[in-house]
Amino acid sequence: MASVSTSHLILFIASLIIAASVAGTFSTGIQRLSGALGDRSIDISHNVRTDIEIISDPASEAVYNASGNKNITLLIKNTGSENLKGSSDQIDILIDGKYQSNVSVKVVDGTYWDVGNVARVIITPSTQLPPGNDHRVKVIVNGDSEVLEFRS
Repeated sequence: MASVSTSHLILFIASLIIAASVAGTFSTGIQRLSGALGDRSIDISHNVRTDIEIISDPASEAVYNASGNKNITLLIKNTGSENLKGSSDQIDILIDGKYQSNVSVKVVDGTYWDVGNVARVIITPSTQLPPGNDHRVKVIVNGDSEVLEFRS
């Protein structure tokens, strides 16, 4: 009888040790997951509160080659609920699917690109745009994107 009690005691202690190690592993994993979800929720919050609108008229001659330098000039309004940095490192531009790096940004009606303010974005395309063709400019800010189609 004593041998049965001893073996049960050993199995009980072993099961407690295993349960404690599993619980420790789970709690560490849950803490990491919780931290990652918190970080991700902040990123998503910025994306949800960001909204832009291209207010340039695509039929206007002010969009393409207005200065004679074959630049593309866009007026973009911050219509979201979050103030944005009016800098070129915050804005991604694609022209006909090609990323553009020569971009300058200037806030038109203020110092900062606050809610309701307009920014003038001047893009110097990396390649010449063939005249008389349709083109697409995609503007991406904090995950929000807008597309403008125009003819060169």
